[in-house]
Amino acid sequence: MRILVTGGAGFIGFYLAKKLSEKDEVVVVDNLSDYYDVKLKEARLEQIKDRVEFHKIDISDLSSLKKIFEKYEFDLICHIAAQAGVRYSLINPWIYEKSNILGTLNIFELTKKFNIKKVIYASSSSVYGGNKKVPFSEEDKVDKPISLYAATKIDNELMAHTYHYLYKIDMIGLRYFTVYGPFGRPDMAMFKFTKNIFEDKPIEVYNFGNMKRDFTYIDDIIDGTIKAINFCLNNNDICEIINLGNSKPIELNYFIKLLEKEIGKEAKKNLLSLQPGDVLETYADITKAKKILGWEPKTEIEEGVKKFVEWYRDYYGK
Repeated sequence: MRILVTGGAGFIGFYLAKKLSEKDEVVVVDNLSDYYDVKLKEARLEQIKDRVEFHKIDISDLSSLKKIFEKYEFDLICHIAAQAGVRYSLINPWIYEKSNILGTLNIFELTKKFNIKKVIYASSSSVYGGNKKVPFSEEDKVDKPISLYAATKIDNELMAHTYHYLYKIDMIGLRYFTVYGPFGRPDMAMFKFTKNIFEDKPIEVYNFGNMKRDFTYIDDIIDGTIKAINFCLNNNDICEIINLGNSKPIELNYFIKLLEKEIGKEAKKNLLSLQPGDVLETYADITKAKKILGWEPKTEIEEGVKKFVEWYRDYYGK
């Protein structure tokens, strides 16, 4: 089977391409955006360079992307590429429209044009916005995003439904919840906090630490994504959205204590108010994932933090 993984130099895309390449032929596209350290993306690619075919392409560039679809005959599309980050969407909204909306439209259009019928795409827990009811269920309304990033992800889900309805493309959208682990994104709390604690720099703690996140370890995310792929391949006429989260929200202050314990240093904290676009809590209802995928997460936050800090020490020589 031949699979296209977009965003394969990114955090989730890298791990997914690595796992899929154990059995299948994998083609990776990524534009190696400098939103965060490109060397980290190159280090990820270095681990899989002999197992995948890599093409440096921006998915918003339709003509370049089309050449990939012409060169290879894909059985499945795993569309993971996106401009990530809630806060950055307040500063540079145009890149979100370019990557997340135009880029996704290009992927879906080429999928249609080349008669590919199976698509997995990355959505996000951010689509739930400021919803007060927890845990977040796929049945909840998602019509009030509080960041542009979230709005683009809702748009992706609507586009996917439209392409399924019009062209009978099987679609599964995965709402990922606060993914973390080795080779993670430097713009996310675990990475930023770890870096600053090691360097004796203050960490910025929003809402004075009184917020909760449903931290989900990368191995569990990849396991759920593989199960979603198998479900998609083995079923027809489907258009599903599925939460993939740990379903155990962790308070930020407790999370910081875990980092301090594993690093062996106390964090210097700048306590700040809730930032625009932020939500107080994320909490996944994973009933659907359990039912139709047979998936549930296995990694507790204590184990996951330990593994991340061990990787960070090794990678950065701390």
